[in-house]
Amino acid sequence: MPTPLPDTSGADSSLAVVLADLARDLQREQVPDDVMAQSVASACALVPGAEEGSISLVRARRHVLSAAVTSDVARQFDALQGQLGEGPCLAAMYAEPVVRTDDLAEDTRWPRLGARADELGVRSMLCFQLFVHENTLGALNLLSAKPAAFDDEAEAVGAMIATHAAVALAGAQKFDHLRTALTNRDVIGQAKGILMERFKVDADQAFALLTRVSQDRNVKLHVLASELTSTGSLER
Repeated sequence: MPTPLPDTSGADSSLAVVLADLARDLQREQVPDDVMAQSVASACALVPGAEEGSISLVRARRHVLSAAVTSDVARQFDALQGQLGEGPCLAAMYAEPVVRTDDLAEDTRWPRLGARADELGVRSMLCFQLFVHENTLGALNLLSAKPAAFDDEAEAVGAMIATHAAVALAGAQKFDHLRTALTNRDVIGQAKGILMERFKVDADQAFALLTRVSQDRNVKLHVLASELTSTGSLER
């Protein structure tokens, strides 16, 4: 499990001390998902103005995946950017190390996203590129319901956290394993969608069904999910 956030109540808890503690905590993590979860939680706790956050990954430069989120709003906003093919998160992944917007509704860089951002209550964003490796890209994204929520201080603190996160993530995982995990997660999500549509069940019930059949047949979950998405059938 991710290490708890540093205690910032003590007299000696300067930002430098907190960030140093965070870097050490992240380096101790062995599981990529835990590194990402702690990184985004720490960013939301430490970056002035941040209310929600996510770490987004793009595989094969197409599919946007929320690898770690602090809320459904953050997850939905990642999905919206992926659906529209534009937004500060994608800009940070593909082009700029840091992307900041004071008001999405008025930002002409992403007009389609700006027109729909208010639906999810997102006004400001601050995004940092984490890594670019072959066809896998990553970004740390911070969101706020307030316009102009992020300033230069927020950008500086966020950049330091993003750097620590990127270094820790590189040390905790093999990118080949990460790509495999993304592929497996993707196909499991597709299989869940098929079951939800076919049997009119929710996501948890669909996953429970997949898990039960996987155990009954002694087949790995991602193999079973791949079979379902390929053949359209799920033999019990």
